[in-house]
This record gives sequence, C-alpha cells and structure tokens, in this order.
Amino acid sequence: MMNNGNGMDPQDQRNFLIAMALMIAFVFLYQTVVVGPENARRKAATEAAKANAPVTQSVDAPISTAPLVVESVEDALNTSDRLIFDADRVDGSIRLQGAVLDDLNLKSHYKTVAKKEELRLLRPENSKNGYTVSWSWLEQGKVLVGEKDMWTTSDTLLKTGNAAVLNLTKDGLQIERTIDIDENYMFSYTDRITNTSGADRVLRPYGQVKRFGQWKDFLEATDPGSSKKMGLAHQGLLGAFDKELTWRNYTNLAKGKGLKKSEDGRRSAQEGGWVGLTDMYWMAALIPEQQGGFTATVRDVNPTDTTRERLDILMSAAPVTVGAGKTVTVTNRIFAGAKEYDVVREYEQAGIPRFDDSIDWGSILRSITKPLFSLLNWLNAKIGSFGLAILALVVLVKIPLIPLYNASYKSMAKMKKLTEPMKEIQERFKADPQRRQQEIMKLYKREKANPLAGCIPILFTIPVFFALYKVLYVTLEMRHTSFMFLNDLSAPDPTAIGNLFGLIPWMSGPDIAAIPILGFVIGIGILPIMYGVTMAGIQALSPPPADPTQRTIMMALPFVFMFIFGGFASGLVLYWVWSNILSLIQQYYIMRRNGVETELDKLVKRLLGRAPKEAE
Repeated sequence: MMNNGNGMDPQDQRNFLIAMALMIAFVFLYQTVVVGPENARRKAATEAAKANAPVTQSVDAPISTAPLVVESVEDALNTSDRLIFDADRVDGSIRLQGAVLDDLNLKSHYKTVAKKEELRLLRPENSKNGYTVSWSWLEQGKVLVGEKDMWTTSDTLLKTGNAAVLNLTKDGLQIERTIDIDENYMFSYTDRITNTSGADRVLRPYGQVKRFGQWKDFLEATDPGSSKKMGLAHQGLLGAFDKELTWRNYTNLAKGKGLKKSEDGRRSAQEGGWVGLTDMYWMAALIPEQQGGFTATVRDVNPTDTTRERLDILMSAAPVTVGAGKTVTVTNRIFAGAKEYDVVREYEQAGIPRFDDSIDWGSILRSITKPLFSLLNWLNAKIGSFGLAILALVVLVKIPLIPLYNASYKSMAKMKKLTEPMKEIQERFKADPQRRQQEIMKLYKREKANPLAGCIPILFTIPVFFALYKVLYVTLEMRHTSFMFLNDLSAPDPTAIGNLFGLIPWMSGPDIAAIPILGFVIGIGILPIMYGVTMAGIQALSPPPADPTQRTIMMALPFVFMFIFGGFASGLVLYWVWSNILSLIQQYYIMRRNGVETELDKLVKRLLGRAPKEAE
C-alpha cells in the first residue's frame, strides 16, 4: 500500500480516532464514568448518615482491657465450654460464655481450589485473625447480659431442624435462648425473657461483630488472594438502613472513618435492615427484628496487646419492655456464610431489605449486571456446567444483535471492496488533500457505504463486556468451578507458554507469570492467545486502514489485548474468545455472500498453490 506522503488522510484520521475511542478510550474512562460517580454517591450517603439525628440511646459497651493471648484456633477452642453444631451448610461451635458464635466453617466451600480444607470464616478472639458475632442485652445503655456471662445447656449438638436451648438467670431476669440454624447460613436467636424482679424493665438487643488483626491478613488467611481483589468488589462494612445501602471499605475503616464518630452512630427508623462485615464472597451480619429500628456504629479498638488491631460493628436494636411478672419473646438473627445469589435473594424475599445487594452489583451497570447474572445462573442450573452456561450466554446475548451485526458486516464488505478505488483516489489527488477528501466522500455516497457503521455494535457490546466482567468478578458461583482444562473459572488461565500449556508441570501458570520480565511473555496462557488470534482474524476481515502507521497500530492491538486479558478471570476470557469465534464466522459468511475475497481465502489459496502470480 502506498503512502500519499502527506501523513494520514483526514477522513482516515477521523475514522481511526473514533474507532480507537470506542474500543480503548472506554476502558480508560471507566474509572471516571463508573467508579468515580459511585464513590461520590457513597461519600454523599456517608455524609447524609452523619447528618441524621438519632433518637435512640447510645451504645456504651465496656471494652476489655485484658491482654489477648494469641493462640492457634485449636488451642483457643479448647479453652472454653462450647455447644457443637453440625448443620447442613456449616459446622463449628458456639462459646457458652456470652453465647458467642466464633467458630464456623463452610461445608460447601473450601480454602483453595484443591478442596481439601473447609473455608473457615469465624475464629475465637484469642486466636490469630479472630472474628466473632454475638447478641447480648442492654439496659439503660449499659450491658446487662454480655459476653462474660455463662450460659448453660443440656444439649450437646445443634443441627438444622434440631434447635438447642441455652439458659441464663441474672438480675431478676430469666432468659431462655433457643438457637436454630436453617438449611443455609442463618442463625436465629430466640430469647424468651421472664421478668421476676417485681418492676418493669426496658431492654435492648445488642449485637456485635468483632474482627481482630490486620484486615489484609484476615482476608488472606480466610481466602488466599482475596486481599488483592479490592478493585471492583466492595469489602468492608455494609448495611441496609431504611432500605438504603451504606458501606465503608476496610481501607477507610482502618483510617477511623466509620458510620459516625459519635457514640450515637447511624440510625435506621422503622423499615428494618441489617449491618455487618462483608468480604469478596463471605459476610457476617447482624439482623434484628424487622418491625423496629436500630442504631449501628463502628468502634476501632486498640487493646493493651497493641500488636493486634480490633474492629467492632455494634448494633442497638429497638427497645423491649418486660412488665413485672411478664414474659416476652424476641428473635434476632445472624447471617454467617457465603453470599450465594439464590440464598441471599431468598432471604430478601423473606423480608430482609436489600439483602441480595450484599453482592456488589455496582451502581451504574447494576441494571445490566443483575439480570445478566440471573440469566447466567439460570443457564447453569439448566445445563449443569458454568463453563457451558457462559458459552450459551454468548449465544443468547448475540441473537438480538444479529441484524445489527449483519448490517455492520455488510458495510464492512462494501468498504473492503472500495479499498482499491480509494487507493487510486489517494494516488491521483495526493497533492490536493481537499479534493481527495471530496472524491472519497463521493465514492462513499455512490456506493452507499458508511465507514462508521462497523463501529456501531461496539456501542452495545462494551457495556455488556464490563457488566459481565463485574458479574464474574464478584459472584461466588464461579469460584473454584472447573471447565475443561480450567480448574478455576474465577482465576486467570492456569496454562502458560513456559510449561507448554501444562504438558510440562514444572511450574504453574501464575508462578511462571510472576517471573520478572520474562514471565510477562512466557506466562501467557492458551485462552488469552486464542483471544489474540480470533481478534486478529476479525481484524483481517475488516477494511484495512489506508495509512501504514494506523495499520501498524491496529495490527498490534490483538497482541496488546492478549497480554491484558492474560490477568483476567478465565471465565471472562472464555466468554470473549467464544464471542470472537461466532463473530468471525458471521462476518466471514457476510463477506463471502457479498462477493468479498478475504485474507483467509487468500491464505487458503496460497497453501493450495492456487494464488495468482503477482505482476513483476
């Protein structure tokens, strides 16, 4: 192809800039367009929370000043009397002193992809990375029944459908606590309080979520690698106040930026709600009775053992009046488990507001991400394979866009046919750029060709791409899910050039990719390579840019994106590779139907020895 000697043609330059803006600029603007407004909205919500004037009593729970001895989980469990539980989805134990839930494993989820060790979510406070949840009682703003009080029980095992009963007598009150675990991750604490003191008593349920140690250390100990995934998924404080979400990430919580610095905290009126700590896929949350309001606050505590940090989420629920000689029953709940879509949605449908939004669907793209995952989840249930569900999702997303793509590819076919006439115009009028532009526009008009039509589908596919990226990034259902040679669709491609795509298992793909400098090249997996190849194939079917510089840049894009996609979740790359393959087939069919000889046709002819000899 000849250069006109005057640089890039103005029309080509405009087309090039538009195409690049649609394909690449969207990526770099995502931080400003999506993340920026979302952060601003979160900040505004926090400021609004500070402006609320709570009318409930303050939480004035004492802080333990005794040094905490850090022990192993096994040793810590042996230092206290416990009620063992073995339910459908969780197992562990409850400390009888304070009736504290501080030992919980998830039976359906594992720490690593090897699936040899159950994922431990809660740990005793005197062990490393302690994490506990409890419900107690306040009276006149002071702890009446707390974590130092010893409960008694005759039960030895708590199971789903087989509740356990704890008893406590203190200060003229008899409390019978029935603890029940449903088929998933919800613990119900039903307290039957009898007032034997001879005077009316006004009590408040008081909940605590406590976490000890550096938050990054906790995340890594619980779910290795999750501390590095703070970008698109919220991790930290999360709650629903009057049906509005409020959140603070761990970074801001570590800086002392909680719900409110005063003791009064953030108040929810009469719409119910909940509050807790959420990680990438797991959450521990306090859920009071939904008929009344509650007040919640954050307390950053540095005990005398200053080697460990401590973060408390405190909740004071609606007051309960127990008349003299009377008995009342109050039920508060604790969610401690995995944020599985079907599970949290079921809890929301049962009356816990915004509970399915414990999964971070985003704000701007929420209208796409949530329906997209619902469809993906439905396909997975029908097909029985998350990988096949992703492939099926590609087909369903593309079907409505077939007419649009067909029109786009027809336009590309016309542009491909105009390559030679455009060369002639550029050569004939290379000394007159204005006339050259006029002639090119006449050619477009005469042939009814639109150079921008090929970019239109990108306007629809890019939002879907980002929505799917968000979905596959934050949803638990893809974690540790295998498909073909991929052992975890939520992780990058495990294969690499450096181990001959797994044929020589001397190092794993991620280990090879971690090698300085060289790992960037030999650590690339087969899926990202397939993406680069299919993208290059699609590019070969499209009209080539007239300017050599522009053509070189466009030819380099598949390789650039190939390395970018190398660090993405393999499920997302799988989606895009399959999408490229279908687009390649569709575009090739349209090109051939319109009489255009593609680069693939030319290559096949060369391989078969049928290529015409070039004129010497």
